[in-house]
Amino acid sequence: MISFTSLAISSQDSCSAAVTITAGVHTITEINGFEPASLICSGGNDVATLAEWYRYTPDNDYTVTLTTDLPVNHGLDTRFHVYAGVCAALTCLSGDDDSGTGYLSTASFNVLSGNTYYIAFDNRWGGQGFDFQLSENDITIQPITFTQQSISVTGNYKNCIVDMNGDFLDDIVSVNATAIHINHQQNDGSFIETEFPTSYADYLPSWSIAAGDIDGNGYNDLLYGSGSGVTFMKASDDGSSYIETSGNEYVFCQRTNFIDINNDGNLDAYSCHDVAPNVYYINDGAGNLDFQQGGLGDSPSGGNYASLWVDYDNDGDVDLFIAKCNGGGAAASARFNQLHRNNGDGTYTDVSTESGLHDPVQTWSSAWGDYDNDGFMDVFVGASSFVDGAHKFMKNNGDGTFTDVTENTGLDTFTGTSTEHITYDFDNDGYLDIFTADDTIMRNNQDMTFTPINVAFPVGAIGDLNNDGFLDVLNSQGSWYKNDGNDNNWIKINTVGTTSNKNGIGARLQLVSALGTQIRDIRSGEGFRYMSTLTGHFGIGEDTSVQTLTITWPSGIVDVISNPAINTTHTITEGSTLEVVDYNLENTVLYPNPTHNFIQIKNVMLSKVVPLIYDINGKRIFNFNVERNRINIDQLATGTYILLIQDGLQLSKYQFIKR
Repeated sequence: MISFTSLAISSQDSCSAAVTITAGVHTITEINGFEPASLICSGGNDVATLAEWYRYTPDNDYTVTLTTDLPVNHGLDTRFHVYAGVCAALTCLSGDDDSGTGYLSTASFNVLSGNTYYIAFDNRWGGQGFDFQLSENDITIQPITFTQQSISVTGNYKNCIVDMNGDFLDDIVSVNATAIHINHQQNDGSFIETEFPTSYADYLPSWSIAAGDIDGNGYNDLLYGSGSGVTFMKASDDGSSYIETSGNEYVFCQRTNFIDINNDGNLDAYSCHDVAPNVYYINDGAGNLDFQQGGLGDSPSGGNYASLWVDYDNDGDVDLFIAKCNGGGAAASARFNQLHRNNGDGTYTDVSTESGLHDPVQTWSSAWGDYDNDGFMDVFVGASSFVDGAHKFMKNNGDGTFTDVTENTGLDTFTGTSTEHITYDFDNDGYLDIFTADDTIMRNNQDMTFTPINVAFPVGAIGDLNNDGFLDVLNSQGSWYKNDGNDNNWIKINTVGTTSNKNGIGARLQLVSALGTQIRDIRSGEGFRYMSTLTGHFGIGEDTSVQTLTITWPSGIVDVISNPAINTTHTITEGSTLEVVDYNLENTVLYPNPTHNFIQIKNVMLSKVVPLIYDINGKRIFNFNVERNRINIDQLATGTYILLIQDGLQLSKYQFIKR
């Protein structure tokens, strides 16, 4: 442990001229540096105008605590940001605003010997002087270990962990041609296995399986993907039986997903096709699915293997990434990975080339997550063979493009290949790890580098099978590997959609704690084969509290929960944090109504709120603009619409008619 001495330092005004500091107490006389901290790492988006900069290079690997929570600073308000990288390309490592006493700041983070880190204190809450302390402690590496548990899993295909009966406890699902077998998790950690006989399934999940509630009855349905077609197993309204529906269409099915493709609030289904354009099934709102093919990731020569739906550009709707398999001499359209941007109106644009992801890595799947906690989803494109090159680790630049940062991450020297690559926080330290080839979890070192951990079993379905906040694994042999856990804290989130689909699939979760900001997307179908939990999971390391949890739903509605309890599971219903005010058609607060070209709302500054428009069937409308404090609806078709205005925690609903 370091003994501290007070060091009065003339701090510098820019990153390039940052003063070098070591462990101890330091004094800032005034925040007046001309280079503000434009990259905000403290969980807010408020940009300051001035900052003071410091450079810190540890001589060993440490857990560092940076704090202004000192008696001398009582009553003050501070904010700081901690960066890795170089001044021209900084990335957030940590930061804090109000985790200390009152409005003071404190955060802990891991640093590596010889690396240089930059610290900026800004004037978001004033330019007064104060002291801060940097302390170093030996890193305590929490383990990632698993213990195999005894459990009987019936069925030929053992590749799904998901809550099937609406109690928000992850269950184990396995299937064969004439039955669905569910090991229902109980509150006491035990399981009760139930067999649900079904009509003969024409197609079994020999390639992949997905789960989601397509009719909103509270019980999840299943999608089987085989090499010849797809089968849907739809749960009855009481969850006691399943109805089998198999399409007549030939589909050389690979990865399957449930996702709201056209953002009408209803869950659709998607399947990669290996030898033809991909297929998808549009939900009519009653759980009936209409087969469609083409227009979403087409390739004349196929090679479509693993679809993953992710909001890569943070615009509030989910985009589509397709991992391609065919390598070597195959046609380019079958070899190059694809990224399709959601235009928000049910159409998609291929942005593979301009994004930097048009890449011929031969892969069956990709692992998408925010590995550096900077608020944008990065991607590990894991190779299934090295015929077209090795693994690629692509950092999201936040502007729609990605940069290859594989070199010196530990992923560049990893030579294992696999069809499965997924990402979860297995040690609950607040940073996403990668489960990949050769029974290996690549542990995130919290600085965009990774260390291989051999766990002696391959990738499988992921979920919390004993409700202890640590993620377990079920592999294809039906073996349950229980995460032994550690002392790190956690929080889990169940999402219940109302305007959005029932599962909240496609929702973005954002959590802010002293560690910084973490994000997750709720997804159905990751990796190549497996279906993992629909519960959002965050590790928060040694943090003992969470400042905010924000859920941005596919509908555009935003729920914010302040100070949610840790080491527990929260079930959040869409709009539950909001006060809803419903205005009828005759109410003159919205005018003109009926209207031809625009609408206005009395005493509402539209630039300060979130306007959302839906048609009478609940489908979200995107083709409108806000101009001069009024909403231009000239492009809308004639009809009746619902306008939602979210202003903080108030959600106002207006009905209007477009002539």
